[in-house]
Amino acid sequence: MRPAEAARRWADTWKRSWEALDADPIVALYAAGAIVSTAPFREPAVGPTGVREYVSRVFGEEADPRVWMGDPIVDGDRAAVSWWASLLDEGTNTTLAGTSLLRFNPDGRVTEQWDTWNAIGERFEPPPGWGRVAGGA
Repeated sequence: MRPAEAARRWADTWKRSWEALDADPIVALYAAGAIVSTAPFREPAVGPTGVREYVSRVFGEEADPRVWMGDPIVDGDRAAVSWWASLLDEGTNTTLAGTSLLRFNPDGRVTEQWDTWNAIGERFEPPPGWGRVAGGA
């Protein structure tokens, strides 16, 4: 699978599955042995099992998510995808805004992911024009 297709699949699956709080489709995106760093100072999740543990835990703390994904920026086997989520996190209004740096294997599964993000204790939608690649629609 071409990296651009893999990146779009990753973004679409995460959006749909995060809003549904459904870990299974997300877990299927990751290769055996994938290293997934969800924050700079956390231990990374490893492989589909680690991704399932992480996603199941955080989805158990969240409610009513609305998620937006930016257009992927792809270079070789790597992509950057910006994301924005407005949700209840353990009952508190929260907005998360971040970017995932991804590397894909030839079958389109993630082998590496490094996330960076910010959070605020209020719910916001992204500003107009957010998430589009320069020159995109």
